[in-house]
Amino acid sequence: MVRVPARRGDWVFFVTFGQEQGDHVFDESITESGVLSWQSQPNQRVADDVIRELIRHDERVNNIHLFLRTKRRAPYCYLGTISYVTHDALREKPVHFQWQLHEWPAPKEVLDRIGLVPTADHSMPAEPASPHPAGITFVNPALPKRSREGVASEDFRRRKSPDYSAQDARNRALGLEGELLVIEHEKAALIAAGRNDLANRVTHVSVVEGDGAGYDVRSFRPDGRDRYIEVKTTQGDAHTAFYISPNEIAFSVKNPEAYALYRLYQFDRNSQSALAFVLEGDLTAQLSLSPMAYKAELQGGPKVTEGPTVP
Repeated sequence: MVRVPARRGDWVFFVTFGQEQGDHVFDESITESGVLSWQSQPNQRVADDVIRELIRHDERVNNIHLFLRTKRRAPYCYLGTISYVTHDALREKPVHFQWQLHEWPAPKEVLDRIGLVPTADHSMPAEPASPHPAGITFVNPALPKRSREGVASEDFRRRKSPDYSAQDARNRALGLEGELLVIEHEKAALIAAGRNDLANRVTHVSVVEGDGAGYDVRSFRPDGRDRYIEVKTTQGDAHTAFYISPNEIAFSVKNPEAYALYRLYQFDRNSQSALAFVLEGDLTAQLSLSPMAYKAELQGGPKVTEGPTVP
């Protein structure tokens, strides 16, 4: 692995499966869910500064780029960026990590070209059956218990569970399924309240008008007042990070009495079920927001310099 010049906290990983270094043979792989099992250099310990930096890696601020090959003399293939999942707190020299690939699944032609065969997820503990019935089950989520202290070796070997946050954020199909589930719920609630007329007027705004409205679903309270609903759906737990646009935040600030964010999580695509909670009103007072990009324009009288002259 090498640092990216002039970008502190950014790294490039060059990974060769089956590589040997001295007496150590690297045992590395990628699961069907896009979890990379990766090992540091054989002389590195958990307490080393560079290892602590990797454990603290925040994909919202910095990037780790993955180049991979399955044979020593083959060319590397770029597989995108990765984010920290966990590490083995008990094993070192080398330190064992798990990372989530963001651009996953990779195209089949890419996997075939580099000879990458993902390890089967069924080698890990089977996911428990959906603990909630079809549809939306509203619950009060517990406070997060986030830690980067790592896990015991036995848990590390069998865990390899994907970090859904980065994948979910890029999964438009998952978002659409969540929105449809909310529409179904809203219509059923209005019909149960005797407002079939309002149920017929529930609108999938993000489909009809596009994503620029600041919300996904227009619904109603039983008394006829408007309800503007933004839907955020993930397969991870209640504290999985999600992306929200400045436009969506601004709309919640301007319409606090009518705005609601439906946070669907542990979404089960097979049973079309999810747990959920609702945030009402101005979201700036209820979410910890991290800027992902800035809109930039010139201000004042900048000193403009010409680029290098091309002979």
